[in-house]
Amino acid sequence: MKKPHFICVIGGDGIGPEVTQETVRLLKETTLSFVFIEAELGYGAYQKYGTPLPGETIEKAKQSDVVLFGAVTSPPNIEGYRSPIVELRRELLLYANVRPFEPLPGVRAVKPLDILLVRENTEDLYAGVEHEIEDGIMAERIITRKASERIIRFAFQIAHTKKRHKVTLIHKANVLRKSDGLFLSIGKQIANEFPYIEYTDMLVDSCAMQLIKAPEQFDVIVTTNMFGDILSDEIAALNGGLGVAPSANIGDQHAVFEPVHGSAPKYAGQNQANPTASILSACLMLEYLEEFTIAGHIRSALKETLARGVKTRDLGGVASMSEFTDAVIQALP
Repeated sequence: MKKPHFICVIGGDGIGPEVTQETVRLLKETTLSFVFIEAELGYGAYQKYGTPLPGETIEKAKQSDVVLFGAVTSPPNIEGYRSPIVELRRELLLYANVRPFEPLPGVRAVKPLDILLVRENTEDLYAGVEHEIEDGIMAERIITRKASERIIRFAFQIAHTKKRHKVTLIHKANVLRKSDGLFLSIGKQIANEFPYIEYTDMLVDSCAMQLIKAPEQFDVIVTTNMFGDILSDEIAALNGGLGVAPSANIGDQHAVFEPVHGSAPKYAGQNQANPTASILSACLMLEYLEEFTIAGHIRSALKETLARGVKTRDLGGVASMSEFTDAVIQALP
């Protein structure tokens, strides 16, 4: 008998626990065997334990095959409070943030896109190194050779695996001549290792415009941490919204899968949230676990559900969150 997959389930805050539990309910309807291990993280955990990322959660995540995460609330006005999901990514050495975008039937998009964004996940301004100076605060932007080589090579390798044909490196080397200059020069070097994949680079402001003007020119985008965070939200807005945008955080030994959207606390407990992004994140999780057939079944059932017009309110439908999940379950083969 095939061994079960051990999944650390961290709902987090706001709508995070709800969309995550809907996804768990869907996974239980497949033919796979899972052991779900509950853990806590976020502002709720901070209120209970005095820390947003308890040590027990880190250990549970490390001992599991993968982590399925919901969303987190990170209040900006609490002294010493740092985003626990950023800290978890750092603890698990999850250097690659992968955000795939694809057209979905029945989802109104400004411009339906098929783009894979690969974002460096460990440094840049998100390293959180800040200092007081005489008249304000100085934040350090950290770009290292090791992290740059790792993420750019990852982008080319995933392009190869996914049979994609072009990698575009996004930077701001005309202003950030040393940090992004390093990132750009490494990209040009690594591109030589993959002569069968087209390579180009683009300034981040130009990329933001071209995503509106001519998004079909993009296939795989690779960029630094903050640029990737911003651009992925832009792509999501063009492609139907954050409610349908999944992501994967991948390292050499661990992986966390989560929707791109935030915790949306005003919708918590109302059974109105859209679980699509969480469900698609679970598909990425299953592919990581090499359960490609079941991942395909869930993705097909989701698309069939949307094509039939069963949608949550954010997509213009009337279905509740649980009704939408029920419809996806019914569409499974």
